[in-house]
Amino acid sequence: MASANGLNYINEFKGLKSWFTSLDHKRIGLLYMVSILFFFLVGGIAAMLIRLELFRTGNYFEPSTYNQIMTYHGAIMVFMVIVPGIPAILGNFFLPIHIGAKDVAFPRLNLASWYVFMAGALLAISTFFTSKIDTGWTFYTPYSITTGTAVVSMVVAAFIMGMSSVLTGLNMIVTVHKLRAPGMTMGRIPLFVWAVYSTAILQVLATPVLAITLLLIAAERIFGVGIFDPALGGDPVLFQHFFWFYSHPAVYIMILPAMGIVSEIITCFSRKTIFGYTAIAFSSLGIAAVSFFVWGHHMFVSGQSELAGVVFSFLTMLVGVPTAIKMFNWLATMYRGSISFASPMLYAMGFLFLFAIGGVTGIMLATVGLDVHFHDTYFVVAHFHYVMVGGTLMALVGGFLYWFPKMFGKMFNESLARLSWVLIFIGFNVTFFPQFILGSMGMPRRYADYVPAYEPLNQVSSIGAWTIGLGFLVVLWVMVDGLMRGEKAPSNPWGSKTLEWTLPSPPTHHNFDVEPVVTAGPYEYGK
Repeated sequence: MASANGLNYINEFKGLKSWFTSLDHKRIGLLYMVSILFFFLVGGIAAMLIRLELFRTGNYFEPSTYNQIMTYHGAIMVFMVIVPGIPAILGNFFLPIHIGAKDVAFPRLNLASWYVFMAGALLAISTFFTSKIDTGWTFYTPYSITTGTAVVSMVVAAFIMGMSSVLTGLNMIVTVHKLRAPGMTMGRIPLFVWAVYSTAILQVLATPVLAITLLLIAAERIFGVGIFDPALGGDPVLFQHFFWFYSHPAVYIMILPAMGIVSEIITCFSRKTIFGYTAIAFSSLGIAAVSFFVWGHHMFVSGQSELAGVVFSFLTMLVGVPTAIKMFNWLATMYRGSISFASPMLYAMGFLFLFAIGGVTGIMLATVGLDVHFHDTYFVVAHFHYVMVGGTLMALVGGFLYWFPKMFGKMFNESLARLSWVLIFIGFNVTFFPQFILGSMGMPRRYADYVPAYEPLNQVSSIGAWTIGLGFLVVLWVMVDGLMRGEKAPSNPWGSKTLEWTLPSPPTHHNFDVEPVVTAGPYEYGK
């Protein structure tokens, strides 16, 4: 269904200038989408090259080149794709509509956030054409202090992108508190909003710690002051404390919005009121709160005290409680539901399966004795990717497909969308499950070569990675084909209950012609 005069947020204003100066949250969300998809393509090519290098023993690339490829894959995927991805694209587009608002609280700040993000991202990419960085995305000291590569430029780039993340988080928090429609109490906002809101708190509170840490690296390299380099009287373990104080909450910056998407999809395609709305909402806040106290589990082998190890081990396992609450409630929602296996639902169910494996292996890594054995092996790589890629990217693709008709007013090829799920789901498990075995056998991560005993499983893993790449190309084709040749989408093709589905597809510039008055919860499928 289109608006009465045929105008919407896409066609009401013409020309590139109207896009690059737009204050419309929906257009800014699409600017983020195009940018992040490009960076995802670059980071994905780096991943394919890594698996090419590891396909057999010996070297296709020089070890130093492999280190650079690995660094750019990690830095691009973390700082330019997964951290900003869901809040900046889907959060920007749908959070204001979900609460019945016409825009975010600070539209100009929202546009400025995108420009700040692009400035940081382009500075990071530019280092590829100068002295390429080879530190890994963690910038561990003292190597990052002493290497002759473009560390200063890269950490300044990450600092700038962090500023964008803080500004976006601030905007989301204020929007949720100040712009809700009449009747839209905190007990009626969709669970996706709860998830983005919890993420925004983490963005605002945790990101400045990373920003300061990265500036200290730059100061140490430029001025030679001894902060992290032991040769100058510094302490490299101090860097790890600072870095992981941010970077473990950053894991939840990446995964909490994905959980919000899964909540929306599962209740819609199960045709049931979500089970335990309050528990899911408050578990998002619980995960955000606990995440500030678990950084020490990354440092069990750093020489910290046994007491600290026990405390951090306990606190890390504590995160499993609110996470398990979410999993239980999603499964309870599906139980005896009228489930439709449409492509968004397949991606949501894929999320449940892969995230469960990532969660269970996370508990294993939180156990001190096991972590000492698995530390810095491919077991950690597999766990990280089951959570981040299996979790966040499966949910992101599911969210794109779920909201594609609303965002663009077009339907997509459902058969090809399901094919993409088959390729990505199977490819993902073929890629990363063998890495659990490789890690338990002792294969270290971050090396360009390995002993022959590891070769068969590495070849299986590489074939799986290329299958994932094919799956994402199919997703891209589904979206392009939908935009070019898709049938016109009705206003509510999935029969959903949240406010965005009451609007025309695509929505108009100001979202609501008349301010909505909310009288019920967002998932009243039984009424």
